[in-house]
Amino acid sequence: MSRPRKKKLGSYPTLLVVFSITLALVVTGLFGLLLLHAHKLGEAVRGNLEVQVYLDRDLPETELLRLQQDLAGQPYVAEQNGRPQIHFVSKEEGARQLLQTTGEDFHNFLDDNPLRDAYVLNIRPEYTDTTHLRQLGRSLEQQRGVFEVQYPKSLYASINQNLARVSLLLLAFAAVLVLAVVILINNTIKLAMFSQRLLIRSMQLVGATRFFIRQPFIRRATWQGLASGLLAALVLLGLLQYAYLEVTQLRLLRDDYLLGALLLGVLGLGTAIGFFSSYWAVTKYLNVSLDELY
Repeated sequence: MSRPRKKKLGSYPTLLVVFSITLALVVTGLFGLLLLHAHKLGEAVRGNLEVQVYLDRDLPETELLRLQQDLAGQPYVAEQNGRPQIHFVSKEEGARQLLQTTGEDFHNFLDDNPLRDAYVLNIRPEYTDTTHLRQLGRSLEQQRGVFEVQYPKSLYASINQNLARVSLLLLAFAAVLVLAVVILINNTIKLAMFSQRLLIRSMQLVGATRFFIRQPFIRRATWQGLASGLLAALVLLGLLQYAYLEVTQLRLLRDDYLLGALLLGVLGLGTAIGFFSSYWAVTKYLNVSLDELY
């Protein structure tokens, strides 16, 4: 009859620690991806907001060109592929759009077209809050050749208010989740270090310095945190690519810069928690009395 294998003194549950940290980091990263895409969705919504700049009647072509160039140089005008998002709508085109929308032709009871030529501007997301829009409207109305500036103030205010509320709620959940993950990983490493307490005391008894004792444990836990971060980043990338294949519209919200920052954050979080948790755990067992080790 074979004897049961005895657990070696100081045996460390490496796979369990790496698996636990990786799982916690994946959960954190998934919520980070949700925040990232929610942020890009908010920017997309704000980026579709338009401001109508109605012009004085019978402006010459040179004045229209000058005004377009002035508007194109403004910092609040959105760009796409390096081109300012400015669209000229003549009063004739406006009349056709009105006819398509309402089904009524005002030419039946009016001799002249009452509409005005206009420039339609797409505004950068960072300029779509109420304060910036009010300043923007006053600045545009002071331009030579501009008759009136219009945009749906109540709609813009409602969109900004709702986006701010959702962002605040998501950030609150993110803070709670990160705190829970930090505590979970910290406790996982502390439990793993519990199996090392007798080895730490043995090293103390043979005269090893505190730095010499800490070094191998901190190095191992740091590498485990780094490996867990790498595994979590790979899992997140795989899940994200699968989501892009299943829901192709999600690709419109992709931001490689923010995604890279998120993955580096996951990597750094795992490494930092591994380092500090092992440091605190080893220090604890260096300071406890012999009776408290059992």
